[in-house]
Amino acid sequence: MATPSSDTSFFGHPRGLATLFFTEMWERFSYYGMRTILILFLVDKVRGGLGWSDDRAGSVYGLYTAMVYLMCLGGGWIADRITGQRRAVLIGGILIAAGEFCLFISSEATLYVGLVLLMFGTGMLKGNVSTIVGQLYRKGDPRRDAGFSLFYMGINTGALISPFICGYIGEKVSWRLGFAVAGAAMLVGIVQYLWGSKHLGDAGLRPATTGDPVKDAEQRRTAWTAVYAGLAVFALVGALGGFGVITITQISDGLGWALLAISAAVFYWLIFGKRWSPQERKRSAAVLVLFIASALFWASFEQAGSSLNLFAERQTNRFIMGWEFPAGWFQFVQPIFVVILAPVFAWLWLSVARRNAEPSSPAKFTLGLLFAGLAFAILVPAAKMTENGSQVGVWWLTGTYFLQTLGELCLSPVGLSAMSKLAPEGAAGFMMGIWFVSTAIGNWLAGKAASLYSSMPLPTLFGSVAGFTIAAAVILALLIRPTVRLMSGVK
Repeated sequence: MATPSSDTSFFGHPRGLATLFFTEMWERFSYYGMRTILILFLVDKVRGGLGWSDDRAGSVYGLYTAMVYLMCLGGGWIADRITGQRRAVLIGGILIAAGEFCLFISSEATLYVGLVLLMFGTGMLKGNVSTIVGQLYRKGDPRRDAGFSLFYMGINTGALISPFICGYIGEKVSWRLGFAVAGAAMLVGIVQYLWGSKHLGDAGLRPATTGDPVKDAEQRRTAWTAVYAGLAVFALVGALGGFGVITITQISDGLGWALLAISAAVFYWLIFGKRWSPQERKRSAAVLVLFIASALFWASFEQAGSSLNLFAERQTNRFIMGWEFPAGWFQFVQPIFVVILAPVFAWLWLSVARRNAEPSSPAKFTLGLLFAGLAFAILVPAAKMTENGSQVGVWWLTGTYFLQTLGELCLSPVGLSAMSKLAPEGAAGFMMGIWFVSTAIGNWLAGKAASLYSSMPLPTLFGSVAGFTIAAAVILALLIRPTVRLMSGVK
């Protein structure tokens, strides 16, 4: 193990956690800064935006955010077979910075190029940096869940700062400069990562190995074949879109079906594949339950950047002493709550663990879904108030984001930790990648919700999200004990 379990130099955790903390912080600054202004830029008709309809903008938003997380599957595969997690994170950071600077040019053509680079870059970085975090701890180390909670603070520190800066610059100064600031932040993250990598030891340094050089070489060839095939598919879809054979909405709809097909194929392989032991297959079945719950949670949660962002711009009174603050500033409300509450949750899980009373991962997921559903339930009366053209106060969205944060802290860091423990031997990066596919599905659904923003009554839209998510929480509650048994001793 790269870092001894006795290393407590970073708030009781390995020093390498600090390097990964700040790498993820700057990457999330870049991602959330760009996401804060993306859909507003796409629909803007006054300040140099593209002036798209809500339907088209929602489709592109959902397509991009879903692909960002779908690419984590490919990024995990590449890291496991070719580069190792350490190098994959570096490659991802470089691609992300390049993508943001393409958006700085702000033409429709460079928009698509930039979004593709961001998809590839985030896919290489996002899942693999989380995998390295798990490799800093020995098996059975009780600090692991708390370590992921601290790491999650890094995610939300970046997400806290970026909407304030990029949102203001994008909405009040220039959309292009907002994207440029996001790119500059990723460059800072790359420099920090290179400087601090000496504290990671050998964590993520090499690809997974079977112990047989011949089989390892075969795996690398297979992985390269998959990379070339994936690039060919992207090129084909891009060409068809460029020549007008298919529309962006059709591409987005096709992605939804592709996500379901990929998920079904991967879990069939994990649960029924002869390569895995009986225990690994059972644990993969448990991952499937958590995967579905995660996808439904993110379908609600990720509307912060789509439908809730539009609600902030159009239906929320944002004037303070005669000055209207940017709608994107609502995007740092959630991170504020996370930074405040994450240490509380980290302490809570450790405290109940010492008493052998910690809730299981499925139980925590149930709470996450419940809070996500309640978050939209309280918006239903607010949406009704705006049907006559009036606006509501800021506290409605603030309450929604508070409840979403409670759900996020019950589910997201717990899910990352569970994947690092439930992953089959030699497939840690790949399993973390498939985990982010659940987020991809959720983001795609969130984009679809935004595309309905102008065509469906808001009380109906928000009420449907609330009812569906709460129903999912009830179903998962009934599946807690069977899922725990499938986890085969992993807590």
